[in-house]
Amino acid sequence: MPNLNSLHVMAAAGALAMFVLGAATSSALTPAPPRMMPLLSTDETIMGEPIVYPAGSALLTTAVISLPPGGQTGWHTHGVPVTGYILEGELTVDYGERGKRKYKKGMSVAEAISIPHNGTNTGETDMRLFVVYIGAEGLQNSTPAKQ
Repeated sequence: MPNLNSLHVMAAAGALAMFVLGAATSSALTPAPPRMMPLLSTDETIMGEPIVYPAGSALLTTAVISLPPGGQTGWHTHGVPVTGYILEGELTVDYGERGKRKYKKGMSVAEAISIPHNGTNTGETDMRLFVVYIGAEGLQNSTPAKQ
């Protein structure tokens, strides 16, 4: 028959084990806090233009632009600040005499505003670009332009 001291030790050990198991289970059930991975933080476009919010009533527009291999956006400018994130594929943007830039899946860009540019899917799969236009009522997000 166990003596009283060994019963106390066994009870204490059992209580400690239950406490540790409960704490481990509780922390395993507690969801992890959200994590944020910044993609881009800038006050100017890829071409060095200052980002200025348009006057008027704000109008935020999001979209996904898709281009098949070889597809082009056509030469255009933006009347408002715009940022994009490549979801799939690759996009090569021609900025005329300022050169070309290639963007691949996972890259983010603050696109040129007043500098004409043309995007081409130079990859072998469809390109998908998530864009956010920071506009205002009555302003065009994109306007056709000549090179």
